[in-house]
Amino acid sequence: MRIRKAKINDVKSIQVLINEYARKEEMLPRALNDLYESIRDFFVADEEGVVIGTCALRILWEDLAEIRSLAVKDGFQGKGIGSKLVKACLKEAHDLGIKRVFALTYQREFFKKIGFKDISKRKLPQKIWGDCLRCPKFPDCDEHAVILNLKRFKGKTT
Repeated sequence: MRIRKAKINDVKSIQVLINEYARKEEMLPRALNDLYESIRDFFVADEEGVVIGTCALRILWEDLAEIRSLAVKDGFQGKGIGSKLVKACLKEAHDLGIKRVFALTYQREFFKKIGFKDISKRKLPQKIWGDCLRCPKFPDCDEHAVILNLKRFKGKTT
């Protein structure tokens, strides 16, 4: 298994993974055109040419990025694939000079093990006024907001 940047021919597999979680209401669905437009944000976990996991890093501002669309195929969970995908995104954020990375998640404890801390969604106005207003769950979002200061995390992203 290897973690790599996603390629155009991964998009349909990424969509299948994300939309499996969306059917369980654990993630928002993603349209193919949205995934093609944002393919450079994505990393995938690849096992013998099959996408078994995905995660994206979306830049929101000069010092803020979001981990999103983290999904690992059934049967491959609990093997550290999700952590490796998130760490690949964190390394890229660090390399780009991003200072803080956040996630909105139902899996708060997973992110806390990596070093993220709880934060109020109100402290993330770039997210709220960007994506959240278009979400069917707004304003009654039940996801947890977590954030990581990459300065304090330096060296742990590889």
